[in-house]
Amino acid sequence: MAKKSKGNRNLIILECTEHKATGLPGTSRYVTQKNRKNTPDRLELKKYNPIMKKVTVHKEIK
Repeated sequence: MAKKSKGNRNLIILECTEHKATGLPGTSRYVTQKNRKNTPDRLELKKYNPIMKKVTVHKEIK
């Protein structure tokens, strides 16, 4: 039986902000986890965008 997650860790989706602004087709998204107790604000990380072929800022959308 699968273990239910009752803890503070949640799955979140990170989406590229620069790619969204350019209007190019496709999206660059990453799925990760964060501890909502330690970081209640929206997460913002630098990740690689394969469509734009460079490292860009990705912000939490969910």
